[in-house]
Amino acid sequence: MVFEKSNHALIRPKLGRNIAIIIAVLTIGAGAYAYKIFGFVFHPIVKTECDIYIVNTFQYKAFKDSLIKKDALYDVNAFEFLAKKKNLSSNLKPGKYHLKKGTSGNNLVNQFLAGNQSPVILTFNNVRLFPDLAGKVGTQLMMDSLSVLRMVDDSLKRNQFGFNQYSYPAMFVPNSYEMYWTITPEKWLDRMHKEYERFWNGNRLKLAKTAKLTPVEVVTLASIVQEEIRHIDEMPKVAGVYINRIKRGWPLQADPTIKFALGDFSLTRILNDDLKIDSPYNTYVNKGLPPGPICFPSIKAIDAVLNYEHHNYLYFCVNKSFDGYHAFAKTYRQHLINARAYHNELNKRRIGFKSHRK
Repeated sequence: MVFEKSNHALIRPKLGRNIAIIIAVLTIGAGAYAYKIFGFVFHPIVKTECDIYIVNTFQYKAFKDSLIKKDALYDVNAFEFLAKKKNLSSNLKPGKYHLKKGTSGNNLVNQFLAGNQSPVILTFNNVRLFPDLAGKVGTQLMMDSLSVLRMVDDSLKRNQFGFNQYSYPAMFVPNSYEMYWTITPEKWLDRMHKEYERFWNGNRLKLAKTAKLTPVEVVTLASIVQEEIRHIDEMPKVAGVYINRIKRGWPLQADPTIKFALGDFSLTRILNDDLKIDSPYNTYVNKGLPPGPICFPSIKAIDAVLNYEHHNYLYFCVNKSFDGYHAFAKTYRQHLINARAYHNELNKRRIGFKSHRK
């Protein structure tokens, strides 16, 4: 007896095979996707070495956009998948983060979660006044210049460090300092004080004592020397002139202090009327050093004062050649000759004839 196979019997194996193929395809696809996503957990995801700045915890979108803009990652979607799994958007910490090429997705997300930011190098030099200093600090750290100014204007903090309103600039030594971008104004100020104490080591304190000057007086004189001198190699010689005048009890007669008192460092010529200004910084009227620095002198200027040149010069004026160097004199008579030559050249070049005051 012969039985024929029904159509239903033939369909069942085919249907089973199709389902198996579909399942296999889906499994392979899911596996490939999972490999792609989870592969970045332990495999490199950072493509471009760069710095990422996070200002606050509510800027996740801006943070993600910065990753895209800098083309930092091999796969942004894979990173975001990991970030969502670890709830990074709710745990973002402000800071400057340095992304190293080859970092895995897992380590990168953990770096942000832990707030493992990289330090920045704060550098300030060629600074005269506190607003200038605040401006430089504000452009390099997360804090703004106004918050820096408010902090340095805190008299309680200033007194705690042992300074007054005149001597306070001496605490800020121009240099390059490593710190975190998110440092607070108060902690930044504490750091500056620690750096000041570190700067005034045993050797510098010994040199200051030999010169019969306090650290603040050294910085004050260095600020005058820096404003007076263009060439660093001449600083110790000019510092020696001022030291000689201090020892004799003479007025320093330093033009930069008059400019500071007038609030105008751009003056090219000091007039006789300028010398009558009533100010503790008028070194033509008052003997000795002014009450504090007129700028934030460089370390080279400070060390030039500490290692001042020993000589018998009491006067100096700008060379008539205008090469930035000075003519030195031991006697007032010789100084008048040098000064006359300089002023004749000023007149010849018609420099400083127009008064700055109206």
